[in-house]
Amino acid sequence: MPTLALVLVLVLVLLLAAACTDDAEKARRTPAGTTTPSASVPPSPRTEPSVAAERLPPATSPYSLPALMAEEFSSERPRRIRTVVENEAYTEHEVRYRSGDVRASGVLLVPRGTGPFPAVVLNHGYIEPSSYVSGQGLSREQEHLARAGFVVLHTDYRGHAGSDPASDLDRETRLGYTRDAINAVHALRKEPSVDPDRIAMLGRSMGGGVTMNALVAQPGLVKAAVIYASVSSDYLENLRRWTLPERPESAQRLFRRFGTPRDRPRFYDGLSARTYFDRITVPVLAHHGTLDESCPLPWARTTQRLMAEAGVDSTLRLYPGEHHAFGPQWLDSMRLTVRFLRRELSA
Repeated sequence: MPTLALVLVLVLVLLLAAACTDDAEKARRTPAGTTTPSASVPPSPRTEPSVAAERLPPATSPYSLPALMAEEFSSERPRRIRTVVENEAYTEHEVRYRSGDVRASGVLLVPRGTGPFPAVVLNHGYIEPSSYVSGQGLSREQEHLARAGFVVLHTDYRGHAGSDPASDLDRETRLGYTRDAINAVHALRKEPSVDPDRIAMLGRSMGGGVTMNALVAQPGLVKAAVIYASVSSDYLENLRRWTLPERPESAQRLFRRFGTPRDRPRFYDGLSARTYFDRITVPVLAHHGTLDESCPLPWARTTQRLMAEAGVDSTLRLYPGEHHAFGPQWLDSMRLTVRFLRRELSA
């Protein structure tokens, strides 16, 4: 009988320990982000990298975010081609940098003064590649951030401006663009004017999706991220919104090669950043207009909710009456962005 009592006591201790562990896990995953119409950023509770960030999910296809997670990335210092602008606040250069086996073009803005400076990689939204010119899409943000003391590298994705051509799959899966954004960070780390430990990423519209892809593919790649008027974190929502109605032949090629969403849902999950939000280890600030006619507001709300549920230190800032391009409240959004970046990069 004493032996039986001892066994019962041990079982009770194990059950209590398991309950405490479960409570701790629930507490760790308590939503950290908020959706707020106020102009201030709430305090950012720090979250430690999750166990999921240390494990790689299986890559069922080379065209998937898990495949990017297993890749090794590196680049060299951006090569200056020519000086585009030189004023009292910054110098802007046309540059080239290496992105794997691709050469990407872009613009590099370096503030006046003594560095090293904090830096931001900019990921632009969708612009028809045949009409796109280098640095297009985020010129307002480039100048504002450079004047605020940040080195800025605006990358021209492959297939854009002076970058090498892109395959159809690079474009439609956005994986090629994501590689270019990741390698842009590595290129900036080799730039003497940049503090390699103080780099962030900012993406608008499609570039918001590229930014989320980079965050889940390479946890800790940057110290903070900002997304503006972002596309959905669900690949299929973007496919239905743009690819099917505007580029149906590209959608059909995708379906013929990989199967339809009904036939192979896991393949399309593997292209959706939200599937892997638990890998994000840095603070994320999102801006979205309530009247966004291109990227519906419910997309932003769902992305925020899923990030919070995954334990991401995320904040969604809403702008009543603002449309996709941002107008009257754009300056307010950038002031908030600069405060956020300075805090998170300790600039």
